Amino acid sequence: MTDHLGTEFVPLPDDWGIGPTALAAVRPIPPRTSWTAAELMACDFPEPRWAVPGIIAEGLTLLAGAPKVGKSWLALGLGVAVATGGKALGALDVTAGDVLYMALEDPPRRLQERLTKVLAGATAPGRLTLSIACEPIPAGGAQRISAWLDAHPDARLVVVDVFAKVRGAGSANGNQYEADYTAMSALKQIADRYGVAIIVVHHTRKASAEDFLNEVSGTNGLAGAADAIAVLRRQRGAADAVLHVTGRDVEESEHALSWVPALGSWHLLTGQASDYSLGDTRRAILDHLRRVEACTPKQVADALDIPHSTARGTLKRMFDDGQIDTDGHGAYFPLSPVTPVTAVTQDHEPPLSLPVTESPESYSGYASYSPDRGDQ
Repeated sequence: MTDHLGTEFVPLPDDWGIGPTALAAVRPIPPRTSWTAAELMACDFPEPRWAVPGIIAEGLTLLAGAPKVGKSWLALGLGVAVATGGKALGALDVTAGDVLYMALEDPPRRLQERLTKVLAGATAPGRLTLSIACEPIPAGGAQRISAWLDAHPDARLVVVDVFAKVRGAGSANGNQYEADYTAMSALKQIADRYGVAIIVVHHTRKASAEDFLNEVSGTNGLAGAADAIAVLRRQRGAADAVLHVTGRDVEESEHALSWVPALGSWHLLTGQASDYSLGDTRRAILDHLRRVEACTPKQVADALDIPHSTARGTLKRMFDDGQIDTDGHGAYFPLSPVTPVTAVTQDHEPPLSLPVTESPESYSGYASYSPDRGDQ
């Protein structure tokens, strides 16, 4: 059987707990698409629901990262947290809901091994549906996901890992942008229709870029159709990685993460992500400046018990690197910090500050993360 683009596919058995007739019965309800200005202003729209407060909101999120950086572990960990109503990234309380995780590059054995590690002895959640196959989005995949959501009205999260497996073939004229945008738009429509978060896992380019959005592999059709972009980057410093997030309903932010191999999971670290790429002396100076607001080099040297020349030289270099500011009269002070995403609590409560885990030293008994271990 082929789709309208000529892509060959084999219809999958109805093994997602959908029911024998539900898949064929899916009929999208056309949403309202126009209002007068007065009608629009009179509407009371609910706030977006959060699958993971402050990070993954209702809608379509493109999660990108280099091969073997750990993005599949991240996606699976988030799925388990939502399915159990536990803590995402070891720190963020999430509301429990049904989760569909499509591990389209994994055989069942590997998926079982990963899930065993992530669960760490806990009971496997009945609210988590796992699948290792799905039709391409334009050839029945969108319909299948919709049918699963119809059968699970309490769903909060769907993970598609990876996008290349459901994208489908390019258009007849070879327009890759059109194919990317069409597949992503179909997933976004599903997310919007059912009010759930959909995470699409994807790869980044080989070449790094100053703007993390430019690292997403493929055409601009991918990022253009998504509500949010999250890029997982390896980090040199105390953190193992930094998760960069931006989107329509998510504040632009950076989160320092630490990899815990024994648990197969990423944990959120305290403080700003940029702090974890600083050397020990710079980090100590920055911490001190944040406590006292402004200091001269001599005051820093006395407070930290370091040579005056070291304090003076380091402060000058930190100013040149844009990490601190000066009043021009010998005193230095920290820049106004960029708010690391403010978490929105579940289902329309007032904003709260993100809870966090301890620093990497808390996991000193674990081996360091190595991308050569085959982690995705």
